[in-house]
Amino acid sequence: MRPSKNFVVRVIVYSIALLYLAGDLFLFNGPLNRKIQKGRPDSPESLERAKTQGVVARVFGHSIYLPQVERAVLERLWLEGKEIGDLTPDQRRIARLAALNQLIDHQILRVKVLHNAEDVPVSDDEIDEAVLKLAARYPSRDEMQTELAAEGIDSEKELRMRLGARIQQHKYVESRIADGIVVGEDEGREWFEEHADDFAIPPRVRVRHIFRSTLDHESSVAKETLSKALEDLIAKRKSFDELAASLSEDSRTKAEGGKLGWMTEARLPADFGKPVFAMKVGEPALLRTKIGWHLVEVLEKRPAEKRSYDEAKAEVVAAIEASKREIMVTRLRKALRSREEVGVHVFPEMITGE
Repeated sequence: MRPSKNFVVRVIVYSIALLYLAGDLFLFNGPLNRKIQKGRPDSPESLERAKTQGVVARVFGHSIYLPQVERAVLERLWLEGKEIGDLTPDQRRIARLAALNQLIDHQILRVKVLHNAEDVPVSDDEIDEAVLKLAARYPSRDEMQTELAAEGIDSEKELRMRLGARIQQHKYVESRIADGIVVGEDEGREWFEEHADDFAIPPRVRVRHIFRSTLDHESSVAKETLSKALEDLIAKRKSFDELAASLSEDSRTKAEGGKLGWMTEARLPADFGKPVFAMKVGEPALLRTKIGWHLVEVLEKRPAEKRSYDEAKAEVVAAIEASKREIMVTRLRKALRSREEVGVHVFPEMITGE
């Protein structure tokens, strides 16, 4: 049976259309191919459009916007106790570029982890533990949900997904750097010998106090109350325990005779720690701080004490591991960036010091 004339015509038309499409796409860069190329995320046209939308970088099609960079800068400055206004224009630009690089590295790592998800599984128990740790940082569940909602996390499912991704990233990084952060016994001992003073127990004092706030009382009234208490103490009309129980406004210690326990100067506010460490044992005195008056007595003093390597070993190993981990993570991020550079497009001209 011979094919019909219409069938032959359709075959010819379809063949011509396919030949044209092949030529358009692969041979002479026709209008269809040009349109497709313009629509690619990494095409010059797409990248130009991205910049007009406030995009400062594209990582495998994922956009990083200027507000994200600004938020990252503010978070870092907050940790350092600074504000954006403290920086010069050049310093602001450098800070923004550093934050952008961190965001880019984070996104590259995220993509890498997704492609290796089977190698770093995360269990429900691990996510449950992470949720509990997060919740412990907030006074109530409602406050936690309010803050998370402000970050775009509006459901338990979304929270678990993000925590799971964070755990997975941590596991991936640890699996890649584990061999590089091992601390040998000889290495630990040698490092300890060079940093032994850093692991010494600093001078300590054992103190008790009676506290009267100047937030709730006039300073002169609070001082007068404790001055009379000091007179009763010196005259042995009342014991320190009795005076603390009846007068102290430190609810944590008043029932325990005002005992604060052993303390180092570095762990105390300067206006309390410095004068206390200058006091003599067994000579109670009045002390003024920015929050009130204290009747203070130093019960005992101990000088700085050296520790042996075995006593400080856990801290030594942790310190060396932390130092090595920082170096290894930096190397890993650089290696990932160099291998995946083709998928990264950065627009540094979008970052200014204004």
